[in-house]
Parts: sequence; structure tokens; C-alpha cells
Amino acid sequence: MSKEDYYETLGVSRDADEKALKSAFRKKAMKYHPDRNPDDAAAEARFKEIGEAYEALKDPQKRAAYDRFGHAAFENGGAGGGSPFGGGGMGDIFEDIFGEMMGGGRRSSGGRARGADLRYNMEISLEEAYSGRTAEIEIPTSITCDTCDGDGAKPGTSPSTCGTCGGIGQVRASQGFFSIQRTCPKCQGRGEVISDPCTSCSGTGATSEDKTLSVNVPAGIEDGTRIRLAGEGEAGTRGGPQGDLYIFLSIRPHEFFQRDGADIYCRVPISMTTAALGGQFEVGTVEGAKTRVKVPEGTQNGKQFRLRSKGMPVMRSSQMGDMYIQVAIETPSNLTKRQRELLSEFEQLSSEENSPESTGFFARMKGIFDGLAE
Repeated sequence: MSKEDYYETLGVSRDADEKALKSAFRKKAMKYHPDRNPDDAAAEARFKEIGEAYEALKDPQKRAAYDRFGHAAFENGGAGGGSPFGGGGMGDIFEDIFGEMMGGGRRSSGGRARGADLRYNMEISLEEAYSGRTAEIEIPTSITCDTCDGDGAKPGTSPSTCGTCGGIGQVRASQGFFSIQRTCPKCQGRGEVISDPCTSCSGTGATSEDKTLSVNVPAGIEDGTRIRLAGEGEAGTRGGPQGDLYIFLSIRPHEFFQRDGADIYCRVPISMTTAALGGQFEVGTVEGAKTRVKVPEGTQNGKQFRLRSKGMPVMRSSQMGDMYIQVAIETPSNLTKRQRELLSEFEQLSSEENSPESTGFFARMKGIFDGLAE
């Protein structure tokens, strides 16, 4: 009796993609799984055929060989090198598809898990962000235990393979129609047990310590930037690799300056007379220097002056942002009697040419309302 075509076994076309193959296998494997069909030899045989077909077709090289030579590709040491399962067996195939449903993948030998990542919030001033700095921070963390070198066992002893799970870290249990894989209750998934734990770390393989680190803050760094220090996080369990440390930068609000990317904005109040007659003033910059700003005669409120290359440096670049000075004209207050007299005299001497914007505005508005009244 000839062997059934693998594509027919799975019920897919010959041009089916990987997703279609996996979906077809999932449905048929659930239908013919031995847990769902106890004491049914025919269902068990069909389940094995389905697994064999999927194993051959999910691998691109095996699939190409099968498409060309058929079942002969896996016979007598052919392209498939014998059994299409490659020594993995049906358990590995079924676990590959239903791994998440059955409790996830296997733990690494010895339970050497990577350490947790740490977060550190650092606040700096705008001036420090401008010039850059090297900061030292102290963080509480866990490090590999020096006494046991991280394996958790007392010096002179060593962890032993867990007898319950055989070192895998997981055990199988039947639940309904499926064989469920769960964390081993004896070793808690580590695959090893320690009969004589290290007294320094109580068998964890790590001890607590305050660690001082040097952090380089580059010039021009922006608010919210994250700096990663690889291997400076928590120690891994049982000698596993350390996690990373992530430093989140925030920049304190400045009393005078506001930042937008590489540009700096500053609002400067000036007197009414300076705006009308013209003048100049000095303003500080982020780098700590002073620069002079000339105010032309007749400057209006909100006027911006651009100071090129007086802003923030662009990180890891020779470019510089600009600084924008916005003037706010201050209305005189707390006037003396003489000052009031002078301003009244000025008002009497003023003409439309002195206030063209306000004169034009009220003229246009008057025209609108006059038109509505007709």
C-alpha cells in the first residue's frame, strides 16, 4: 500500500505557506491526539502521520527535497538523513506548535536566568545639558555572590540535578485532552536543587550591594533621553548574565530659558520708551556669557530677535541651535503726577502716524459697523 502524500495528510495545497501548514497541523493534531482518543490505535497512527508530514514540510530544505523526490527523499539515508523527525520525536513537534498553551519553552540548564533590568531617574540642569558632564550615581543592586560564585551552593558542594523533573525544570500532567507542561514544584523551574546552600547568599547566588557608577552625559542631551549601561543591572540567578541599567534623563525647568530642540527662547521685558526710541540691552546665554541686543526705534510688542548659534549644541554634532529673544513691552505703572502730565501732553501731540496699527484697526471696525447700520 502506497504512503499518503504529505500535503493530503495535512489537507493543504502544494503551495501552502508556513502559516497555513501550522494551522492545518494544529487542527488535525488536536483532532487525533491520543489524549483525546484513548485506546484508539487508528487515531494514534494518524496522529503520527500528521506529525511526520508537518515535520517534513515545515523545513524549507526537507520540503524542497520532498517536492522533488517524494517519500524517497527520506528513505535509505536520502536528503532527509533518515527519519524526517531528525531525532526530535513527536513530543518536540507537538510542543513546538502548542508550546505556549502547554506552559512555554524549557528553561536553560541549571536555571541560570538573566538578571532584571534597573531604572534610575537622573535630573540635570539646562546648563549641564549644554556643556555635558560626567556624573557619579549610587544604586542599590544585587551582584554575583563571591562566596559561591553565583551557583548558590556552599563552597565545596554543588547543586544536584532535580530528581522530580530530571533537570528540565518542568513536569507534564494530563489535563483534559492535553498533556500540560508545568513548572517543577520541587526546583521551581531551575532544574537543580541545593541541599547545602551558601550561607552568604542563602542559595540565591546573589548578594545586595550599593554600587557607584560613572555616567557620561553628552553635551546637547535632550529631556527624556535614555542611557543604557549594559551589564549594570541585577545579577542573574545561579551565575546567569546580569541585566542592564537604564538611566532616564530629565532637565529641570529654567528660570529664564525655554528649550525647543536645539533652540533656546527667552522673553525679555523692555520699557515703553526703549521700544519707542530704540536702545539696547544685555542678556545672558545658556553657556554663561552675555550678548548685546539692539532694539530698533518703534519696536512692537512680541518682536523676536534671532541670535545665531547661541542655542544648544546638537548632540554628537558640531552644529549649534539659535537663541530667540522675544521682547515684551511693559506699560508704565505707579506714575507720578509729573509723569502723568508728560504722558497726557504726549497723547495730545500724537497723530495717526504714531500709532498706525491701532488707528487702522479702529478705522476698519468703524467701517464694518457703519455698513451694518445702513
